[in-house]
Amino acid sequence: MNAKPITVIATFQARPGKEAELKNALIGLVTPTRKEAGCLNYDLHQLPENPARFLFHENWTSKAHLDAHLQSAHIKALLPRVGDLALGLPEIQIWEKIA
Repeated sequence: MNAKPITVIATFQARPGKEAELKNALIGLVTPTRKEAGCLNYDLHQLPENPARFLFHENWTSKAHLDAHLQSAHIKALLPRVGDLALGLPEIQIWEKIA
């Protein structure tokens, strides 16, 4: 298992009129994800100037732990709903800490 910690930034843009529904769906991911092996933090943010924009800031102990998270039941349950709730798929960036 790759032991290099990683940071994930994932952003969502809610469809017009679906802001509250997307927000609730994303909030539903927080508690089960924080219990997953390798999760250092899993924090959900909303942009005050644009409440349709959401951002997850995540830190994982390794890429393998992130990969396991992406296969979790709660993530798989959300995937079929993303098209109805958000404009496109989330933008996901994976960062490595260097200092």
